[in-house]
Amino acid sequence: MHRGIITPSLFLALASLNAVEKWPRFRGNNGDGYADSNISASWKEHNFSWKFPLEEDGHGSPSVWNNKVFLNASTDKGRTRKIICVNATTGKEEWIQSYPSQTHKTHRFNSFASSTPALDASHVYSVWGHATQLMVTAHNHDGKLIWEKDLGGVKGGHGFAVSPIVFEDLLIVPNDQEKGGGAHYALHCKNGKIKWTVPRESKRLTYSTPCVFTSPKGENELIFTNWWLGFTSLEPQTGKQLWELSVFGRPHSERAISSPIVAGDLVLGVCGFTTLDKHLVAIRPASASKTGKAEEVCRLENTMPHVPSPLLSNNRLYLWADSGVITCVRPQDGKLVWKARVEGVRDTFFGSPVRAGNKIFCVSAHGQVVSIADSDEFIQLGITELDQVCRSTPALANGDLYLRTAEDLICIKGK
Repeated sequence: MHRGIITPSLFLALASLNAVEKWPRFRGNNGDGYADSNISASWKEHNFSWKFPLEEDGHGSPSVWNNKVFLNASTDKGRTRKIICVNATTGKEEWIQSYPSQTHKTHRFNSFASSTPALDASHVYSVWGHATQLMVTAHNHDGKLIWEKDLGGVKGGHGFAVSPIVFEDLLIVPNDQEKGGGAHYALHCKNGKIKWTVPRESKRLTYSTPCVFTSPKGENELIFTNWWLGFTSLEPQTGKQLWELSVFGRPHSERAISSPIVAGDLVLGVCGFTTLDKHLVAIRPASASKTGKAEEVCRLENTMPHVPSPLLSNNRLYLWADSGVITCVRPQDGKLVWKARVEGVRDTFFGSPVRAGNKIFCVSAHGQVVSIADSDEFIQLGITELDQVCRSTPALANGDLYLRTAEDLICIKGK
């Protein structure tokens, strides 16, 4: 079995991407969930830098660019969709743009604002969808609408929750749908024109956010996960499929909710079903394989997450299960480092863990913010009681932590 290697130069290169003023997509730069911030292990409400009230529950995470925090929101059960911009220092409203939409059926744990905005230096990109519409909007950072594009409807009874990403001059919009018929899209960031469309016979609606893998030769690939198709690699500028590897279980329907991450020369993805199997699979992309073909390297199936995404830090892979059981392994081969259940938490986890400096944070659905040490042993550092429902993932930028609950957008000041 070949092992994925995280070299010191690659680690430093990845670390340098974590610009402190920016958190430009779901879970930050390339979905790695890390920023070099110093956040207290626990806090009280008087430690909040600010709190911005929200009108309706939503599960999408904040994105941050310099001194502006962006968030997707809704009112009237999705009949109005909103893009909100808040000043990162003061918590005061900078602008809000609203669009008429439709209410629709969702899973009881989903919302009408579960997508996270994607950002670049010029624009904030938002996506929302229902049975007859998949709407993409681009505003400049001052709130002016630059373009909008309707990509058609979204099939799936659990509701929409996919987040876009920016790659160079393209906005990548995934849209795996129930029973096929979906497609992945690349839109020009400047004007919203479609550059390529890749039809998908995906069988199941997917909520995972893609990541970018860079081959040993420096060539980039877009990596998507889906229950039926497994891992799919597309060439970013053309949409050409480079390889595909179906690795998740097919005896029963599963769903890819957790997002894939890069670990050296490996890509890690999770798929599963709420009450049945969940799988963490590590694959080596074809461009990094000695055989020239994508290959499975290792697989874990005991107490794996379904909704939370994996977190890689210092050659430790944290797999924070919905139940609150954390499994820490080596990413190269899945060798166990430690396994423990967080203490004092009364509910499940839907948000994904993020790392601020040497601390890891994850929020339970009842609003309990759990912090643990980034360590080769399990050390629980603290619990903060927010007393609000929370099904989102924190953002880290400007040295601070930004968290969306059912009622508020909150900023926790870093040290």
